Amino acid sequence: MIIFPAIDILDGQCVRLIQGDYNREKVYSNSPVDMAIQWEEKGAEFIHIVDLNGAKTGESINKKIIIDIANTVSVPVQVGGGIRSINTIKDYLENGVNRVIIGTAAINDQAFLQEAVERFGEKVVVSIDAKNGYVATDGWTDTSDVSALDLIKKLEEVGLKTIVYTDIAKDGMLQGPNLTEQQTINDATTMDVIASGGVTTKEDVENLRNLNMYGAIIGKALYDGKLEFEAIMGE
Repeated sequence: MIIFPAIDILDGQCVRLIQGDYNREKVYSNSPVDMAIQWEEKGAEFIHIVDLNGAKTGESINKKIIIDIANTVSVPVQVGGGIRSINTIKDYLENGVNRVIIGTAAINDQAFLQEAVERFGEKVVVSIDAKNGYVATDGWTDTSDVSALDLIKKLEEVGLKTIVYTDIAKDGMLQGPNLTEQQTINDATTMDVIASGGVTTKEDVENLRNLNMYGAIIGKALYDGKLEFEAIMGE
């Protein structure tokens, strides 16, 4: 299982939000590039980056910083947050980013998703943020009437290979992942599933490994020192 340390960027700084609330942020570093270098030095195989400004507004104002990260570290990076056009995907992939993550746009614009997968294949990942099994959109500000399982079936049909599945009720709360939900999703699809939300302890990581998840994204627990990155690598 790949462990993805998360770098969330808001206004050029490395932050964490609690349950996606932009009014509940904590700044961890004013240099996301330095943070990425640190994770690589600690043994990260892949880095997960979120442009929080982009997720909220659809404008990729942190793109330069993200491309700097991609070209500074030697490990691959995947980027999400406000990626709503083919040109934005192309720009990232041509400038060192390994994979782009589409969120809200995958639900709202089926033609865009189809074109993205046809043109860029495995470089495209879809992020599904869900609460009680239903998909949340627009930076978690709205919950839709789309069930996560229904969406997953549609994504598989389009030819998608990888999803990020976040239980937003758990995210940033340091209460452990929703293992039942993650298992349900993983068992329901042949796509690679990256678990996100609430991963806090070595036991959480082990539990996700036992579910045969493709990957796990860890954020707040690493930044708050609840979990040592080196302690969960190479097990």
